[in-house]
Amino acid sequence: MGNDKSAILDLVREYHRNNESSGFVPGVTPVMASGAVLSEDDRVAFVEAALDMRIAAGVSSRRLERGLAKFFGLRKAHLTNSGSSANLLALSALTSPQLEEHRLLPGDEVVTVAAGFPTTVNPILQNGLVPVFTDIELGTYNASLERVEQAIGPRTRAIMMAHALGNPFQVAEIAQLAEDRGLFLIEDNCDALGSTYRGQLTGTFGDMATESFYPAHHITMGEGGCVLTDNLALARIVESMRDWGRDCWCEPGEDNRCFKRFEQQMGSLPEGYDHKYIFSHVGYNLKSTDPQAALGLQQLSRIEEFGRARRHNWARLRAGLDGLPHLVLPEATPGSDPSWFGFALTVSPGAPFAPAALIEHLEQGKVATRRFFAGNLTRHPAYEGREFRVSGPLTNSDITTERTFWIGVFPGLTDPMIDHSISTVKEFVTRPH
Repeated sequence: MGNDKSAILDLVREYHRNNESSGFVPGVTPVMASGAVLSEDDRVAFVEAALDMRIAAGVSSRRLERGLAKFFGLRKAHLTNSGSSANLLALSALTSPQLEEHRLLPGDEVVTVAAGFPTTVNPILQNGLVPVFTDIELGTYNASLERVEQAIGPRTRAIMMAHALGNPFQVAEIAQLAEDRGLFLIEDNCDALGSTYRGQLTGTFGDMATESFYPAHHITMGEGGCVLTDNLALARIVESMRDWGRDCWCEPGEDNRCFKRFEQQMGSLPEGYDHKYIFSHVGYNLKSTDPQAALGLQQLSRIEEFGRARRHNWARLRAGLDGLPHLVLPEATPGSDPSWFGFALTVSPGAPFAPAALIEHLEQGKVATRRFFAGNLTRHPAYEGREFRVSGPLTNSDITTERTFWIGVFPGLTDPMIDHSISTVKEFVTRPH
């Protein structure tokens, strides 16, 4: 079988080389906003795991968790089936009875940002907590320290925010604010893998952080994500909630790591009830699979390479569009070095053209655009009738809803593609309107 497997994997390599994309034709070849950059080794790793029928979480999953924890310099990483699930687990962990007087209770508040992706906010509502929405700054697209501080009220217990399009918020200062006020901090780092603030990786400042490995993100498992933490108590809660809510920490197919499988009594269960089937949390099954993790392991080795490409593409766009009228160009948060997710453009309110017209021109030129996710979440039908609090006017969140979009900087884009994006924007903005 060993030789047959090698022959199959050789054919996989040949297949990959024979199906590599052809050259770029401006206006014909799509300049995508995001996408996975997959190598020959990625394809082989994924197929090899499938050939070995490692269809559940297994050896590759554990190796990837250790690799991610090592990359961040944190104690624990737990793989999940998506970044959204990672957000749900991280926030839900704060409601665990095991945290005793520190646990979040229904009605407690969590400060977050109004403009962004909904699954940063949805876990707050799903746990019976109250989101407190604050506005953002144009240019960085993050909430400032001052806005976050003003949003804190007597029932506020936590802060949960994303680093916008890879651009870090003032995470060192906000982490200090959280510590001073006795609040938990969850960093949604899904768009910012490899970004730094004051020389420190984002995802390492808060009590927990989350990552997404969807194809649009910095590395991919196809579908997937993880929860990161240095707090072993929180890590244990996350693992329990991810794995059906069970109290046991044995891997599937493994028994009696605690040497007390039939010697415990919990709840009102009989003495000696099988620990593998004792549940200490209301949990889920949010695990990933080994073929996904095998792909993620290969991608993990390319984080630095992908980060360099994202920074290069963003800087080329920024230089090429500098000085154009009617556009607010993005700015890195002072003290940060973002591993950019996208390049945001806001059409100034006084512009002689509508944002939709520029977007249509780009799309016709095969330059893909994406809105700034949901924009102002409070304006969406999903949140009608939901309990939340708004801190201050959401003026800039409304501007992003109506006038902001972003274009791609991901590593699959070449200099000619970036230059086509620049020229397509320039062509429209500088023409008479």
